[in-house]
Amino acid sequence: MTQIELYDREDCPYSQKVRAKLSDLDLDYDETVVPDAHSDRTEVEDRTGQTGVPVLFDEQMDEEFLADSNEIVAYLDRQYN
Repeated sequence: MTQIELYDREDCPYSQKVRAKLSDLDLDYDETVVPDAHSDRTEVEDRTGQTGVPVLFDEQMDEEFLADSNEIVAYLDRQYN
């Protein structure tokens, strides 16, 4: 089973776009909702060097992670559609 991880914010429209694509493709994923304050987003920053979301990790990707909602959606379409 593929392991997909998503760092996101519930109220972020870019995160909502990615979650909608994951749902449309009926993909299981682990979700980590990051804090409101960028200064408190240490977990995602430690893994990526940035505090923005959404961030997608997928063991099937060549890239270490993707951090742009349009790139994430395009990747998910290519990989899983």
